[in-house]
Amino acid sequence: METFNHKLNTYLESWMGPRDQRVRGWLLLDNYPPTFALTVMYLVIVWMGPKYMKHRQPYSCRGLLVLYNLGLTLLSFYMFYELVTAVWHGGYNFYCQDIHSAQEVDNKIINVLWWYYFSKLIEFMDTFFFILRKNNHQITFLHIYHHASMLNIWWFVMNWVPCGHSYFGASLNSFVHVVMYSYYGLSAIPAMRPYLWWKKYITQLQLTQFFLTMSQTLCAVAWPCGFPMGWLYFQISYMVTLIFLFSNFYVQTYKKHSVSLKKEHQNGSPVSTNGHANGTPSLEHAAHKKLRVD
Repeated sequence: METFNHKLNTYLESWMGPRDQRVRGWLLLDNYPPTFALTVMYLVIVWMGPKYMKHRQPYSCRGLLVLYNLGLTLLSFYMFYELVTAVWHGGYNFYCQDIHSAQEVDNKIINVLWWYYFSKLIEFMDTFFFILRKNNHQITFLHIYHHASMLNIWWFVMNWVPCGHSYFGASLNSFVHVVMYSYYGLSAIPAMRPYLWWKKYITQLQLTQFFLTMSQTLCAVAWPCGFPMGWLYFQISYMVTLIFLFSNFYVQTYKKHSVSLKKEHQNGSPVSTNGHANGTPSLEHAAHKKLRVD
């Protein structure tokens, strides 16, 4: 195994250049196979889990969901705060920032971004809770693609560009996750659900995040500062895939249901104010139940 890891590391460095030595010895970062193996395990559970639960009763997981979402809300807030304050006080350039600047600032950014990478492993639990609760309709291609890809992408980011311009997308995503996981934590408490009106706007916030990240990355392409150009092109490409998939999710979940709801009213179908029509959940209510995107 050690020989295999050495050969793999040598191949990766010959293809992508020398790795950043500041993260040597950090948990999960020295070799790629553990991260890849964890991703494969995740995909196997995604495939086998619904089959295992098919003839079993769903688990509530209410208490665990509250604690899990609260924990990720706090972790996301910590990462957002630490990244923003480090960048602000460290004088990072918004338009382009190389991976070698003030050592103290870079080290702080690297430390926080390791937690960001590790949080992508923790977030696999999102899918596992769907499986245990038999919410299989929420395990979409977008959901799996986003979760499986982020952990792997950030392993490479942490090994080659663990600071500098890499901070921006992680900062925005951490802020979005503060909003998102606080919402899902509160929604696990039945008494709070009538007061949670902003689920629709989470997807809008996510799309805004992707557009801002892509725009800021384009700034570094237009005004280069030494940050590896290949990483910038990759990030732009990845943002395009997320914008496409999240936009499709938003249209399918909200816009089409909104149109259908208007047709219901035009045809004179009675839709009660409590979200039900003749004992059937209304389209608006169904849209809020339909899918969770992370």
